[in-house]
Amino acid sequence: MRVVLDMSEGLQGHNITCDNFFTSYRLGVELQKRKLTMVGTIRKNKPELPSELLKMQGRTVHSSKFAFSENATVVSYCPKKNKNVLVMSTMHKDASLSAREDIKPQIILDYNSTKGGVDNLDKVTATYSCQRMTARWPLVIFYNIVDVSAYNAYVLWTEINQQWNGGKLYRRRLFPRGARQSSHHSQDPEESPASSVDSSCICRPENSSWTINTCLQSTRNGSSGYRQWQETEKMPALPPSTRQ
Repeated sequence: MRVVLDMSEGLQGHNITCDNFFTSYRLGVELQKRKLTMVGTIRKNKPELPSELLKMQGRTVHSSKFAFSENATVVSYCPKKNKNVLVMSTMHKDASLSAREDIKPQIILDYNSTKGGVDNLDKVTATYSCQRMTARWPLVIFYNIVDVSAYNAYVLWTEINQQWNGGKLYRRRLFPRGARQSSHHSQDPEESPASSVDSSCICRPENSSWTINTCLQSTRNGSSGYRQWQETEKMPALPPSTRQ
């Protein structure tokens, strides 16, 4: 929590997206005091989570359960059988769902659309890294600082020079087209295939209570549709916990 608070010091009016290593109810409350919101996946062993969100028995695929408190909203989404994804948000205040086939909650869609920074950082630094095998921990930290600094410089440079690879995609389209034409010229007419494929088609919050909403199913008829909701269930306030 200290890392996120230190890095966001001085910011206001922004949303912070983080993974389950940082996400907690306490962090969300502290960020709200600074006029910041938070969206992030949360680990299942967090004491602030209502137990109702962790139950998978009887859950249908693409179903969602929402828990609301005064400061945060948590959704338990079931993408596959016997598997759920938990996301906490201090920015969302309702149980809105998307019109997609998988009926993903809006909280998860917003998380997916903003999480790319961390994922891209991990992917690029794992591919292009200056790290070397060493038993000296200060060197490990130094190598990581160099990797992250180089990635940040790359992000800034591409933002300033947005057309730096504009012609590359066009050349990629030309290559399969030229290769296809070359193969047609080299083939004997009698051996040419009958058809060809166009490659372009290729905290548990202390002294707080949660309200649980469950989306049972969603059916659509043309452009209109309805959603059937289970009756809202009020979860009792959980006793204070000394666990941090």
